[in-house]
Amino acid sequence: MYVNGFIVPVPAENKDAYREVAEKFWPIARDYGCIGHVEAWEADVKDGKHTDFRRAVDLKAGEKVVFSWMSWPDKATADAAHEKMMTDPRMETFGAPDGSDMPFDGKRMIMGGFEVIVQKEA
Repeated sequence: MYVNGFIVPVPAENKDAYREVAEKFWPIARDYGCIGHVEAWEADVKDGKHTDFRRAVDLKAGEKVVFSWMSWPDKATADAAHEKMMTDPRMETFGAPDGSDMPFDGKRMIMGGFEVIVQKEA
C-alpha cells in the first residue's frame, strides 16, 4: 500500500466548502485507483515546543488544520493517477486552474508520498 499525505491550512469559515471540494474529488481519485480517502478537521492540535502542525503550514488566525490522506494499492498506481486526475475534465468544475478560488491556501499545503511499513486494524 502507498499513501499520499497532506496537511492543509483552511479558514474555519470554509469548512463546508472544503468538505464539498473533497467530496467532489473522491470519485475522480477512485476512478483512477485510489482505494481510500480521509479528510480530518482539526479537533485537538496542540502547540509544540519545537515544531507542530500549525507552524508547518504557517497557520493564520481563524484557520484550522486539515490532516488528509489517500490510500493507493501501490506507488505506481498513485503516480499514474496523478497526471490523469489533473487532466480529467471533471477537475474543471473546481474553478481556476491555479487554485486561487479554492477554500484553502494551496501554497501552504504540505504533501508527500509514503510507503506503509505497519498497518493494523481492529
